[in-house]
Amino acid sequence: MLKVLFVLILRIPRLILCYLKQICSLKRYPPGPFPLPVIGSMWRRLGIDISETTFRKLAKQYGNIYSLWGGGYHCIVLCGYQAVRGGLIDHSEAFVDRPVTTYLLDTTQGKGILFSNGHTWKQQRRFSVVTMRKLGFGKKGMESQIQEEAQQLVEFFADTKGQPCDPLLPITKSVANVVCAATFGHQFSIEDKDFLDLMEAFSVVSKFGSTVYYLLYEGFPYIMKHLPGPHQAALSAVEMMILFVKKEIKQHKENQNLHEPEDFIDFYLFQMEKSKNDPNSTYDEDNLAQCTFDFFVAGTETTLTYLQWALLLMATHLDIQDKVYKEMENVLGSSHSIRYEDWRKLPYTNAVIHEIMRNKYSLLFGLPRQCVQDIYLNGFLIPKGAVILPDLRSVLLDPEHWETPEEFNPNHFLDKEGNFVLKEAFLPFGAGARSCLGELLAKIEIFNMFTSLLRQFRFEPPEGVEKLSEESIIGVAVAPSPYKICALPRIRTP
Repeated sequence: MLKVLFVLILRIPRLILCYLKQICSLKRYPPGPFPLPVIGSMWRRLGIDISETTFRKLAKQYGNIYSLWGGGYHCIVLCGYQAVRGGLIDHSEAFVDRPVTTYLLDTTQGKGILFSNGHTWKQQRRFSVVTMRKLGFGKKGMESQIQEEAQQLVEFFADTKGQPCDPLLPITKSVANVVCAATFGHQFSIEDKDFLDLMEAFSVVSKFGSTVYYLLYEGFPYIMKHLPGPHQAALSAVEMMILFVKKEIKQHKENQNLHEPEDFIDFYLFQMEKSKNDPNSTYDEDNLAQCTFDFFVAGTETTLTYLQWALLLMATHLDIQDKVYKEMENVLGSSHSIRYEDWRKLPYTNAVIHEIMRNKYSLLFGLPRQCVQDIYLNGFLIPKGAVILPDLRSVLLDPEHWETPEEFNPNHFLDKEGNFVLKEAFLPFGAGARSCLGELLAKIEIFNMFTSLLRQFRFEPPEGVEKLSEESIIGVAVAPSPYKICALPRIRTP
């Protein structure tokens, strides 16, 4: 404790100076809650529950572009379609970087894809896009693996024989195994201890990002590093996941010459060897481990969350669920093996899937950016170095672009003739230079697993439960509270 106190005393003069500079500069920037010393304007979030409406409530008070201050960081929140489009699309290159915060630096070391910048990010992203194509992302090879996992889900629900069950673990296993097949070249059983440990670490990391401890760690890292708490558990969980990946890399290196590249790690090791004499190369084992970690977290989190919400919403809106089933039966019949390309024949089913992603956006807000140069947006100065928080949830609920934004309504994606229509304000995967490179994979997974399940089962609440709760749990993802559901086999008439 004496060491912590000493560090705090040394930082007091600097904190006072930073606060005075902050106050003097307020008029130049977008408005926002008045910042208090040390904690800035995060007092609006500390001590209260963060919810899906937090940022939109502040937007009603301060406008669609507003400032939040905390721990030395100037955050600018963009709310609504026009503000987000103006930032992420119209000024894409100005907002191309990720913020280099203490927690992100401690957990990623500036490596990988999600939170790297500059030459490292450009090289790692370019390689990942090319490799994903080689691995068949969006092609029949990868889709076959997704269909195998979809069939595993069907078998799980068939084994429940219509009794109430929690779908979280089997969905997690199926979604995670799609990513594992692409990155590691193999899949895991639901009983595998290493896999269960990985899932537990994944859960710890996911939940930590929206806690007060995360804000405290970002604001006072020199103090928090010496104190116990959930932040230490989160750092340990990240370390455990990286070690898991490095173990896989080691096994790949031992067998590297036995076969042609078959997965992401294989291709990356080949690229490392190819680029070993290039002084500008960023291909190394640390970047490989972080890229693989990024794929696993990003590729599992959002898809898993959307499928959880999908089953819950179908059990809540039985009329919509039955209409999806009827369309699939009428258009495809019971013998047709469904593929992603069939979405064009199933406008209502496709509209329902898109409405799930719109109505139940999987993140609290879009991944943060950092401004790389001074720019003006809607008359406000956005200074170089500011952290940009694009509130994609507010875009997906923008009343100017959605007829009934708060309601679950598949008609948002249908025209008067019942044809599927994709809206410009549908941005669950972000936009601009940092848009999600796994968007197509996520769409294929959700479509295949959703349709495979609804062709075989009618999902209903357990007996005695009138309606499943739509209360959410806030972490990095916004997931439904744990629930149980009954999968009743569909009885097809000859």
